[in-house]
Amino acid sequence: MTPKEVLDFAKKNKTKMVDLKFLDFPGIWQHFSVPLHEFDEDSFEGGFGFDGSSLRGWQPIHASDMLVIPDADTVVMDPFMAVPTLSVICNVVDPITKEAYSRDPRNIARKCENYLKFTGLADTAYFGPEAEFFIFDDIRFDGGSNFAFYEIDSVEGIWNSGRAESPNLGYKPRHKEGYFPVSPTDSQQDLRTEMVLVMEQLGMEIECQHHEVATAGQAEIDMKFQPLVKMGDQLMWFKYIIKNVAKRNNKTVTFMPKPLFADNGSGMHTHVSLWKGGVPLFAGDKYAGLSREALYAAGGILKHARALCAFTNPTTNSYKRLVPGFEAPVNLAYSSRNRSAAIRIPMYSASPKAKRLEFRTPDPSCNGYLAFSAILMAVIDGIENRIDPGEPLDKDIYGLSPEELADVPSAPGSLEESLNALKEDHEFLLRGDVFTSDVIEKWIEYKTEGEVNPVRLRPHPHEFMLYFDI
Repeated sequence: MTPKEVLDFAKKNKTKMVDLKFLDFPGIWQHFSVPLHEFDEDSFEGGFGFDGSSLRGWQPIHASDMLVIPDADTVVMDPFMAVPTLSVICNVVDPITKEAYSRDPRNIARKCENYLKFTGLADTAYFGPEAEFFIFDDIRFDGGSNFAFYEIDSVEGIWNSGRAESPNLGYKPRHKEGYFPVSPTDSQQDLRTEMVLVMEQLGMEIECQHHEVATAGQAEIDMKFQPLVKMGDQLMWFKYIIKNVAKRNNKTVTFMPKPLFADNGSGMHTHVSLWKGGVPLFAGDKYAGLSREALYAAGGILKHARALCAFTNPTTNSYKRLVPGFEAPVNLAYSSRNRSAAIRIPMYSASPKAKRLEFRTPDPSCNGYLAFSAILMAVIDGIENRIDPGEPLDKDIYGLSPEELADVPSAPGSLEESLNALKEDHEFLLRGDVFTSDVIEKWIEYKTEGEVNPVRLRPHPHEFMLYFDI
């Protein structure tokens, strides 16, 4: 839309308020709202001011003033506000220089798309994330110097099979058996469909929805692939819609990778492909129908995977899912059809348009703009430097002997380990000024001081079970 078309759209929908959305450094949507009479065509150049020092990982207090500049192409009516509210995603700029802010994740994604075009390798990178999540009925958590606890509940949780529910009807998915029985065992079909319908109301293309493997309401809704920045925008709407639809149904949603012990965690298998002039570049006559470029792209992802995890698996909880010997793809190899490999080549369709890489290590706690950009920079590096991914691993990785596994590299075992990998391996991210040294340094600093150290310093409740009587 043009700015004038946005204003006409607002009037047509009887808009009273305009909600300005933008992303903080870790990946949570922030917003503030202005009455429609404060929003005009000049707003798309002059923007609106806010305090950048109050956001995690952003400005110091002595340089706090920042601007959000609305992106006219992102305008929709917010589906959850009681008063008609126009929602627009914004870019963040410096109010003095008017330059895009280096730590704005959306700016990094925009630079990444531009850099891809600059290389001449392709003009479009498509991303299709499969973000899993849990729908719970109750969550309580707290902690102090002398206590810590969390307690999750779900009417679907197998632990409630013996609870007096007056009556307890018994249809509760057993651990690892939620993929995917029909109702009444799957009690959330209508809720997920409601989420899909709201997404489609906003113009998002949805491919399917279903219950996932775990008990207690693990779910997945799949979006059709989109270009990098657009998919970054959609992933934010995806989380926003799912959480708010759940809330109005008296449910709560988490995208934590591993909220439950002894059952599957939530991953975000991420499909990626390159196109140029409307032609898919990853289809060819090599292994699994891939092109040479696609194999090099896989080589780039595998080479940089340990550093990528600092963005694709960016929480301490991420590494409760990425544990060797269990379901998550921690082994850095590629294969057709084999879901135990970090990179899978889906074989559902023989169409060249469907040929893509599926990077299975990421999880939905990530900041999509940063994760997709980092993956694309690894893909570009792989193609430009002809990085050989080695031989495919078509065996069941979980059935390999220790001797066979010794030659298969593994994903980091902790957030601290992935941040250390990023310290050692980030030059590929700096090309084209996509990621800056400031962004890398601040990400490592924020994650270490704000997440790694606070978790490391606190006793874990299970340690009392293990050690109290020592």
